Amino acid sequence: MNQDQVESEYFRRTSKWNLILILLTLALILTVLISLNVGYAQIPFQNILAILARQIPFLNSYVDPSLFLPRDAAIILQIRLPRIIAGVVVGAALSSSGVVYQGVFKNPMADSYLLGVSSGAAVGASLSILFGTGYSVFGLGILQLAAFTGALFAMFLVYNIARVGSKVPVTMLLLCGLAVNFFMYSIVSLLEVVAGDSLHSIVFWLIGGFSNILWIQVWATLPFIAVGMIAAYFYSRDLNLLALGEETAQNLGVNVEKVKTRLLVLASMIAAAAVSLSGLIGFVGLMVPHITRLVIGPDHRILFPASIITGAIFLVICDALARVVATPFASTLELPVGIITMLAGAPFFIILLRKKKQSYAI
Repeated sequence: MNQDQVESEYFRRTSKWNLILILLTLALILTVLISLNVGYAQIPFQNILAILARQIPFLNSYVDPSLFLPRDAAIILQIRLPRIIAGVVVGAALSSSGVVYQGVFKNPMADSYLLGVSSGAAVGASLSILFGTGYSVFGLGILQLAAFTGALFAMFLVYNIARVGSKVPVTMLLLCGLAVNFFMYSIVSLLEVVAGDSLHSIVFWLIGGFSNILWIQVWATLPFIAVGMIAAYFYSRDLNLLALGEETAQNLGVNVEKVKTRLLVLASMIAAAAVSLSGLIGFVGLMVPHITRLVIGPDHRILFPASIITGAIFLVICDALARVVATPFASTLELPVGIITMLAGAPFFIILLRKKKQSYAI
């Protein structure tokens, strides 16, 4: 290919990627707006738009506050919008960490559960529920801080057990992650046995959800997630080269061990922050990157941002379903969103395993 053809191909590819991201962003905005209209209290859509417009500088003076009730504004701004934004943040975080884990391990079934991040968070959260959650630091309650610390500790433990000299073999990481997962969940089971009246709170947190989410909790976890995702994106080229094999990536100038370590730390920090906010919401980091890869291809330069937006859309939809799916049985009852993601994720995981099984048969 000559220079003109190379430039033409580059322009065509980047234009296509930009269009994909624009369409996904518009879909996310539309999903958020529709989700704001989902709930026990029925608020007209035009009132929702007026409430949101009142919060935008230069637009608020053009919106008549008499168009909506103060009660409706409180429901939208203090109840629904924080949990929807939390869904956006957590969905984006779990999906981005899933992309990194799957890229490092070269395995479409890798996610944060593999390396003990989620089980470590479960131990931290369970301990905080048992021994008190009345304090906060920088907007994060003790529960969120304990879950975040437990998740990072579990990842640190797995990494150091798996390390062989200056290298960390992927197989050893997976095996050590499995062992630490069993150990951490055995501790959670023990805590559940002695929990007494706190058992319901522990179980509810383990399922995962966005009930009673506050703005300050979202803002407190957002910096960890945003910084982690931005930093991880700069390794998109390295992830592409790792997909060719570690030896090939090394020959092309990638410091494989250093890159793997940094990516795993970043992905674990992102997942830990997300889990500390929402509890254990499964399968998002597994499903979304895999489906996005099938649709737009394996290039991490587009796969990473596309998975972030798709994950946000997916979890906001799941949260909206969780709020209304039980309404026919009890008007004020809502399911934890973790149940919805598990109901969607378990069949997907089985299908993925069957395809893997067929590839071995061939």
